[in-house]
Amino acid sequence: MDLNPTKIFKEYRSAVAFKQSLGSRGMFEQNRINERFYSGEQWSGVKCGNDRPLVRHNIIRRIGEYKMAQVLLSPFSVSFSADGVPNTVGLRSQLNEKRKDISNDPLFNFSGATDDREINLVMSALSDYQKVTAERVGFTSLCEKALKNAYVTGSSVLYTYWDDSVKTGLYADEDCNTPILGDICCEILDIENVYFGDCYIDDVQKQPFIIIASYRPVEEVKREAARYGIKSLRDIDKSSSDSKVLVLTRLFKEYKENGDITVQCIKTTENSIIRPKFDTGLHYYPLSLFVWERRGRLIYGNSEVTYLIPNQIAINRMITANVWASMSSGMPIMVVNGDTVGENVTNDPGQILKVYGSNEDVAGAVHYVTPPDFSSAFSQNINNLIENTLTQSGVNEAARGDSRINNATALINLRNAATLPLKLIQNRFFAFVEDVSKIWVDFWITYYGNRRIKMVDENGVWYLPFDAQRYSGLHILANIDVAVPNSYEPNESVMLLTNLYEKGIISKTQYLKRLPKGIIPKLSELLFEITDDKAQEGFENERV
Repeated sequence: MDLNPTKIFKEYRSAVAFKQSLGSRGMFEQNRINERFYSGEQWSGVKCGNDRPLVRHNIIRRIGEYKMAQVLLSPFSVSFSADGVPNTVGLRSQLNEKRKDISNDPLFNFSGATDDREINLVMSALSDYQKVTAERVGFTSLCEKALKNAYVTGSSVLYTYWDDSVKTGLYADEDCNTPILGDICCEILDIENVYFGDCYIDDVQKQPFIIIASYRPVEEVKREAARYGIKSLRDIDKSSSDSKVLVLTRLFKEYKENGDITVQCIKTTENSIIRPKFDTGLHYYPLSLFVWERRGRLIYGNSEVTYLIPNQIAINRMITANVWASMSSGMPIMVVNGDTVGENVTNDPGQILKVYGSNEDVAGAVHYVTPPDFSSAFSQNINNLIENTLTQSGVNEAARGDSRINNATALINLRNAATLPLKLIQNRFFAFVEDVSKIWVDFWITYYGNRRIKMVDENGVWYLPFDAQRYSGLHILANIDVAVPNSYEPNESVMLLTNLYEKGIISKTQYLKRLPKGIIPKLSELLFEITDDKAQEGFENERV
């Protein structure tokens, strides 16, 4: 394939034109409007003057934050498995003992051919390592940002890339002179800056190509180009006064004769190549897409905010009119006879006005204009519009916790029924997390080489030897395990666990592990001490 900056820029312009054709305003303008309404800038462009308060009752943000919180409410974890490798209950029970042995042997290394036990142990370790990586890259914060972007603009993209400068704390030699650098990093991209080759294919991995657009500082782009032997950039050299330049990163898949598929990449400006085509070694596009609502057969999602804006405008106008009417009744317009009142009238409480003339002149010196009657039903209409908008958006009284039902079981059932429609959004979100996890495994296998990966489990903090080449031929699957959100308060959870322990249903260790997080300081040390006491007790019994 003959790729040059002119061809790539033409593809970019075609993709921009397609986005501009979506909806009545186009994607770019509609997304800007949606962002303003979500953030609270809801009177922008309305010429209402400054003589009256412009009230904002931000129902768009309230609906969005509620739904985002509900999607993230259910705890989840990611587990990996190798397709075609059996993983029975018996094998899993052996893995725990093997992991404990490896954690206590810093010099351990896998040798010989891989077998099912080694593969299952490594898959189990990668499942734990996913949590370590998620904490390092701030995955919780990234998920929150992805949800917010998708709610406002309809779509959100998480981009995973390799950063050679990341310090791992590991060394390639025993003398610690050669540090191992490089690890994955993640970034949320605005959907306006991501362009798919075929917008009628809603699967990212089936796209013919993907273009990521970014504006980067000129000096930074020049340094990157020089790193790959390119000293002259035509469009930058002729407009060097500009502080930033448009950079297009084109990703596409190349199919090799042996059936392998790898992702290729090339970086250009409008007229120059920054980095020539290179093989990333990855098998998946490093982008994960989350859509709030599906838009027909298109890959781009639909935003709920777009259809809430008319209701938001009506609510703001009605509340503003209501407030203005109340102010007019409490502070009516004052009419002053300028012929009899010569001093400045401030309308401050207790101000004394000197009026010269007859009693008639005094009586007619100041007059208040009686405002028109304001229907009391108007306020009720406002409340009805707000409540109907919330209900139609799936945020009714039961979901918000405003229900007056006193029975806890009935309230929980009502909440579950009210949040049921959110399951569709939640399912798409978990599929998004699953895609991210598959991409992370792809990076680990492709870029890690031979290094140790950090483990944090009941054995403490230790490092597992990981030779990526040993597992390069595996088809690794990612599975999302979703837990039921806890409907109990922390005190109720403690009471329930205490009853189970007192009745002998659970052990001391099981009781402590399931207590609400943070309720017992240094819990891991306490569990270790309990285990150590049991071992010592068994040793004493053997001696007797």
